[in-house]
Amino acid sequence: MQLAQLNIALPKYPLDAAEMKDFVDNLDSVNALAEQTDGFIWRLQDDSGDATSIQAFENPNMLVNMSVWQTVDSLKNFMFRTHHRDFMRRKNEWFEKLNEDNYVLWWLEDGHIPTVAEGIARLTHLRNEGDSPYAFSFKTNFTPLDLKTELSHSVQPQ
Repeated sequence: MQLAQLNIALPKYPLDAAEMKDFVDNLDSVNALAEQTDGFIWRLQDDSGDATSIQAFENPNMLVNMSVWQTVDSLKNFMFRTHHRDFMRRKNEWFEKLNEDNYVLWWLEDGHIPTVAEGIARLTHLRNEGDSPYAFSFKTNFTPLDLKTELSHSVQPQ
């Protein structure tokens, strides 16, 4: 199985504002870095090469990012041990603090490319039900085996 992640962010300013310049100017390099990181499989993008124009929420300013990785460790390596971490440290400059979970992780079958709707459903599940093998955060350490165990227990014979 592979790990999918979806995260959302609400910019404090329009993407073409001077306050967002460092963020926007580095999208291509950070996306290229992700693609070159061991364990990277896929990322959501539009015709421009990023996902900033994909509207997934009623609020047209809400940004969505989604990717697939081989393992939790490969995603963490990209997020916290590459140049990406420098931008994460600056997120409060660019993005509003959301009062709900703003990211979700989940396991999916090898080769499956998740849809934005699937990611939003997982995020909604996490917000409503908390961490589980179906939808979780970095606070927990659910494995593909945990998901398979949960699924096998949820199937009731008729």
